[in-house]
Amino acid sequence: MQDATQTGGCGCGHTHYRVSGAPIFVNLCHCRQCQQQSGAPAALNGFFEAERVELLSGTLTEHTTPTGSGGIQTICRCAQCGVALWSFYPSLGRLLLALRVGTLDDPATLRPDAAIFLAEALPWAPLPEGIPHFERTYRAKDLLSPDRLARLMGVAAKKKDLDTRG
Repeated sequence: MQDATQTGGCGCGHTHYRVSGAPIFVNLCHCRQCQQQSGAPAALNGFFEAERVELLSGTLTEHTTPTGSGGIQTICRCAQCGVALWSFYPSLGRLLLALRVGTLDDPATLRPDAAIFLAEALPWAPLPEGIPHFERTYRAKDLLSPDRLARLMGVAAKKKDLDTRG
């Protein structure tokens, strides 16, 4: 999904979105919170700059919940059926969205870059071959390509600038 535009939406059809380009990174998260929030053994999240994601129709509700790393996240859900579409984290605010890959119309186009929080993975959960696995998480600079790391650093710089301006 290098420079492609994709669409996605919720389960009931009320909410639709469009996302442009490739994600900065994609995590397959096995933390207990992702298990509880998704009802699955892991959650697959593609991280995109917020300006690449456009809500086309429907309305969202926001719910703040804990994360596996001990922080919080705000999950944006379809107001009709409650399907989680994306979330954001306080560290980068609404500038970086964790898009739920399963809500894409063609989710097979995004493959995880890493499997994380394996310390909490269900013992029978399959792990994809050919990607790095981590007991908890990883440092972005150790895993991301220079262009994707530059995009992430760009988001961090925007957040810092916004915080400074207050």
